[in-house]
Amino acid sequence: MKILLVNPNLTQAVTDAVLAAARVRAAPGTELLAVTGSFGPAVIGSRAENALAQHGVLDLVARHAPGCDAVVLGVSLDTALWACRELLDIPVVGMTEAGLLCGATVATRIGLLTNGARMGPLYRELVQSYGLGERLAGVETLALTPQQMVGSPQDIQAAQDAVVAAAHTLIERDGAEAVLLAGAAMASMAEALQPQLPVPLLDGVGCAVALAQAMAGLRLPRARVGSVSPTGGRSVQGVSPALAQLFGRTA
Repeated sequence: MKILLVNPNLTQAVTDAVLAAARVRAAPGTELLAVTGSFGPAVIGSRAENALAQHGVLDLVARHAPGCDAVVLGVSLDTALWACRELLDIPVVGMTEAGLLCGATVATRIGLLTNGARMGPLYRELVQSYGLGERLAGVETLALTPQQMVGSPQDIQAAQDAVVAAAHTLIERDGAEAVLLAGAAMASMAEALQPQLPVPLLDGVGCAVALAQAMAGLRLPRARVGSVSPTGGRSVQGVSPALAQLFGRTA
């Protein structure tokens, strides 16, 4: 089995963190291909940057998904998730979607931890869009950039300390029975930090890899009607040849 890991922003260190987390959960024999965006935002920290990154995601899957059995979006806003599902015949799993779904099997209330105060409302909207708003205990944001979380050893240690403290806040203040790390830069932290917390610490990338492997094994057909069926073969202009070809498919 081969899984494509997509990081649409331009920070290679984040891709490296996503790949490290994916390796922990990949089954023996699963091949992982991790790719990084070549245009768009350096880091996604707003709706505008997320909108720009959607093109980046589609371009990456158009170029790299052929030959893969599933796609995992290593971007915590699950950027272009449903658009990818319209265009591809293989399972596409978002890391935050997967973390929430796995969290719902081990906890009645899930806390969500991410970077940047302005991002809290975006994640609340995302959780609501998955129909899991009532399961959300709370959202806690860190005053750290993704670059700081994958920087020097001192930066990483400070980031890990902040993650543990914020997770305790979600548990003690909001009653979270599991905590989801909603940030690709935090992807490889969960296993190391779990002993410091009394509830499950969910790594969205690991959950997504596990779910992608399961979905690929189920071999479910894609819908031929409805909003996630093929787009109908309409032409697009000003995009890469690979992406234009993907849009041009009629089935």
